[in-house]
Amino acid sequence: MTDVVGKLWGYASTLRHDGVDYGDYIEQLTYMLFLKMADEQGIDLPAYADEKDNGEKVQVPCDWPFLRKQSGTDLTAHYTKALITLGKQPGMLGDIFGGAQNRLANPATLARLVKAIDETEWTSLEVDVKAAAFEGLLEKSAAEGKKGAGQYFTPRPLIRAMVSLIQPDPRANQSFSITDPACGTGGFLVAAYEWLKEQTGGALDRETARRVKTSTYYGQELVARPRRLALMNLYLHQVEPQISLGDSIYEVPGSERFNVVLTNPPFGNRGASQVPQREDFTIETANKQLNFLQHILTILKVGGRAAVVVPDNVLFADKAGEVFEILMKDADVHTVLRCPRGTFTPYTEGTNTNVIFFTKGRPTTKVWIFDARANIPKITKVARPLTDDFFDEFMACYGTDPNGLSPRREDMSGDGRWRVFGMDEVKHRDYKIDSFKWLRDEELDDPDEIGDPAELLSSALAELQAAVAEMEGLRHFVADEVDA
Repeated sequence: MTDVVGKLWGYASTLRHDGVDYGDYIEQLTYMLFLKMADEQGIDLPAYADEKDNGEKVQVPCDWPFLRKQSGTDLTAHYTKALITLGKQPGMLGDIFGGAQNRLANPATLARLVKAIDETEWTSLEVDVKAAAFEGLLEKSAAEGKKGAGQYFTPRPLIRAMVSLIQPDPRANQSFSITDPACGTGGFLVAAYEWLKEQTGGALDRETARRVKTSTYYGQELVARPRRLALMNLYLHQVEPQISLGDSIYEVPGSERFNVVLTNPPFGNRGASQVPQREDFTIETANKQLNFLQHILTILKVGGRAAVVVPDNVLFADKAGEVFEILMKDADVHTVLRCPRGTFTPYTEGTNTNVIFFTKGRPTTKVWIFDARANIPKITKVARPLTDDFFDEFMACYGTDPNGLSPRREDMSGDGRWRVFGMDEVKHRDYKIDSFKWLRDEELDDPDEIGDPAELLSSALAELQAAVAEMEGLRHFVADEVDA
């Protein structure tokens, strides 16, 4: 896997000199991986009609062998036509190639990428390996871009911990479904499928295997590129997801309801200047993360469970208390994980995060909070990277019941990181969960550990953005009232 990632990433660095950014490169890579693997698996692809110099019409195949034989301007011309043809096909082909464009105008650049893909027999690799290679490229791209990359990439150790605790097992019933309403490149959906494979050893009866492959994994994504990457990412895992392109917050959802929601809604409030006009949203707010919580409550089946990543400011923002009051009446918000500082390093610097676990259909009676942040050194990219064992103690405290019903005791954490709060306390604090901090964080008292100024500014900016979004929403509300 390391060799494959290294080779392909080496080409990415080379292509930068031709003006091809990492996002464009990985997008083109998804197209070519599909064509190469379709050829290896003997899948027939359509052809397009082309006209020779003598006026004769011929059918030109869109498959890998024909692409590999082209050179020069013929290569770029054929590749462009093939993408357009595949984008017009029904089903998975159309989903992956819809709106696809050739961003590699230089024939030599395109030829180098074709050669790089052709040198690996992808289907001879284990599914885990080739998917890991693809995710390795996504991770490198996110790390290079840094700013804003967190909206596409959630750290895999955090994803694996959330999935392991929620236990998204489609064997539970024949209509079991899993969704991520802000799916990015599909990390949660892939991890959910990998968890199932680990639990079953890959052995499923034919009918269950067919259902798992075609009608279990769902998602929605606002931006076309990460959606396309999610489709390819899951294709590499031999799963055919149903991932729609659209806005989960401002579009009223259909009638589909889900057993499990696993998601990391995008941080910040960019573009969130209006209050969504949704009858199912009890609380009117322009805060995107608070609206995502309301959306998730809508799309969950009764008895369904969710694990949601949210930044700190969502827990104390204006209207946060009102949203959590509704959430706690309709769902059991049984567990909150306060993630270590730097969990999203290097993707979204300076953003402190939490994971909220809840089950729809019964009211909250108490909230267990695990503080994995106080007096714990910050996560860094090199010296202290995030690993799976960062969440071992929390997972032991959470227990084996995915709905948070395992026996729990505060002394399950030897250093007092695990604490329970009754609803009287939650109500007394106006449902502002961020206010429950019982460990003195010595690092914050140490001037040498106060944090990088850029990170502090980033955190402050996030809070200011939330406030501005709320004010903008209020302005629209007042304007509408005046017009009325």
